[in-house]
Amino acid sequence: MPGFQYFVAASLDGFIATADDDLDWLLQFDGFAGGKESYETFMADVGCIVMGGETYAWLTEHEPGNWPYPGTPCWIFTHHELAAPKGTDITFVRGPVAEFAEDLMDAAAGKNVWVVGGGVLAAQFADAGLLAELIISIIPLVLGSGKPLLPLARPTAPLDLLSSQTMGRGIVELRYRLPGGS
Repeated sequence: MPGFQYFVAASLDGFIATADDDLDWLLQFDGFAGGKESYETFMADVGCIVMGGETYAWLTEHEPGNWPYPGTPCWIFTHHELAAPKGTDITFVRGPVAEFAEDLMDAAAGKNVWVVGGGVLAAQFADAGLLAELIISIIPLVLGSGKPLLPLARPTAPLDLLSSQTMGRGIVELRYRLPGGS
């Protein structure tokens, strides 16, 4: 059954970026064995992407003129006025994530909605009871501090492990179902 998925990489100590949004620590692992296949398998079931304004700004700054998700509807939660690159299917919205859940699932057309980077936005989906799965690639290094994986308002109930897979360079991909997630 399609749902909201948070597919993300995190350091061993649970951070998805440094405090200043630096991803060099992660980018040094590009091209690891199994990574491309895992991403392609995941993306085959994604019909809509949702991200926060900071993630969107990072992508447009670091990939100018090269939108990484052509042909996939993307919804950006932001409080800022932003512009979309020409030829993209991007919708900018404001408000609680639950207000847009049905629209996001409709845009996904029977597939999953990927909550892209930004632990704060993913936590909003989890706190609203919408996040169905957490798919996390644990990167074998310690950052010490940074942007947390999932800064929730309260602890979750125990998650159900659906699968685990060891990939190249010591990376482990874990797939969990969140209790009550839709």
